[in-house]
Amino acid sequence: MGVSTTSPEEGIAVITVDFPPVNALPVQGWYDLAAAVRAAGSDPGVRCVVLAATGRGFNAGADIKEMQRTEGYTALVGTNRGCYEAFAAVYDCEVPVVAAVQGFCVGGGIGLVGNADSIVASDDATFGLPELDRGALGAATHLARLVPQHLMRTLYYTSRTVTADELHRHGSVWRVVPRERLHAVAMELAREIAAKDGLLVRLAKASINGIDPVDVRRSYRFEQGFTFEANLSGVSDRYREAFVSSQPSTPSASSASPTPSASSASSTPSTSSEPSEPAEPSKSSKSSKSSKGGSR
Repeated sequence: MGVSTTSPEEGIAVITVDFPPVNALPVQGWYDLAAAVRAAGSDPGVRCVVLAATGRGFNAGADIKEMQRTEGYTALVGTNRGCYEAFAAVYDCEVPVVAAVQGFCVGGGIGLVGNADSIVASDDATFGLPELDRGALGAATHLARLVPQHLMRTLYYTSRTVTADELHRHGSVWRVVPRERLHAVAMELAREIAAKDGLLVRLAKASINGIDPVDVRRSYRFEQGFTFEANLSGVSDRYREAFVSSQPSTPSASSASPTPSASSASSTPSTSSEPSEPAEPSKSSKSSKSSKGGSR
């Protein structure tokens, strides 16, 4: 369990995220991921990084249960900073990053793939930001790199998801393949990139980042300020508490893993959804959580 790096072929580093049951990363997990990406990118022998994950889904965002069971600001601010570091590490990686996405990719997962250089997805992959349903904000910066502006806004306001096929039609997903072919096809693309001259690949990555019309680091940091404001208002904690209360105390394989939707008309993964109007927190919850700030 955790973040691991392998080198299956010359010039290619594969970074795998494994946080069962749904790859919702704890605070330390985001920092570990950032460190792994930076280390791979700075290795002169690496010319392409593949970002992958085990299990049913690529990434379910931050570990909300960790936030709610941690007193004070620690987990919330840690998640804020950890996500910022991980997203920036993918974007700033000295070599191209290929994201291999299966199943659900929501919340923080959008921050990772939105900052990747290329995306290969399985045909069951779905992408979305359930942030408003979790009392959070953020990663619209990265969703805007995957879909056109008005679609991004609609997805953000509704917490709906889109399929890999839809993103392929928008040009943000390179290929959509059966799940059993995901790793092989991601490696094919990485192999093609890694065959290029190492110095030229690094110069190409730096030059392409340099002409980006949006500074993704500053843009995401701006979003995080509004997330902090939402937390200070108390509304964020209400939604997180409702989410945690709706989850089984001992998740089973069937109930703990989000079930991706089949189309853009579907909502975000079913077991991550909350009631449309979150329940008021208990008095003990109000007293222990009212001082919390920042999230994703």
